[in-house]
Amino acid sequence: MANWTDLIEELKRWAGAGQRPGLWWRDDDAVAPGPRLRQLTELSRTAGVALALAVIPGRAEDTLKEVLADLTGVKLLVHGLTHRNRAPADQKKAEFGGHRPVYEMLGDAAIAWENLAGRFPELALPIFVPPWNRIDADLLPRLPLARLQGLSRFGPRAAAYPAPGLLECNCHLDLIDWHGGRGFLGEAEALDKLIAHLQGRREGSADREESSGILSHHNVMDQAGWDFLAELFARTKECDGAHWLTIDEVFRLPQ
Repeated sequence: MANWTDLIEELKRWAGAGQRPGLWWRDDDAVAPGPRLRQLTELSRTAGVALALAVIPGRAEDTLKEVLADLTGVKLLVHGLTHRNRAPADQKKAEFGGHRPVYEMLGDAAIAWENLAGRFPELALPIFVPPWNRIDADLLPRLPLARLQGLSRFGPRAAAYPAPGLLECNCHLDLIDWHGGRGFLGEAEALDKLIAHLQGRREGSADREESSGILSHHNVMDQAGWDFLAELFARTKECDGAHWLTIDEVFRLPQ
């Protein structure tokens, strides 16, 4: 199992080739201010790492903007519409899965973007984060019709553009052990997953141009998860072997 030295060694291999791998940070399920969201924003502020906050438009409170007003680099992504499971009981959870008519889901995606952009015009980006990271393949080429230009799921992307006009940049390390008690995944396993993606990019088994994404969930994270995230930021910045990107740098969407 990996340790911090293994991560630094991987970053040194990148540096030996004259490169620094890009990393970025996404947090899901934001709806309202509270102690956990304040903890999240304070970590972003003290670590100097920009936050891409996936907000649920249909449940989000306008007061979110007050918490985020002075946070450098923060942007809001479209996290479904209501984050409601619409899948049959015998299928994996999804709000935008293949069990719904495509036209209906496209309408919801359009409403979600208009909702977020209308209320948070300075912060919202037209990047769709499907709840549970699941989305029907038939919906992808239609997302630009809802004025959405980006997609963020989980796992190495198969292509930079899964559909014309839709750029995909995913996360590759989820800090939560969803099937083992919903606590922190564990330092060794988390580092294993991050190093595996970095190594895959460096060696060519994963898309080298897809920045390595870290996924947190502030509403359910335990202290061990917060501690790992803070240490990850500190160690990667100390060694100068990685480049923490803003969401604008990750997606580089047309203006």
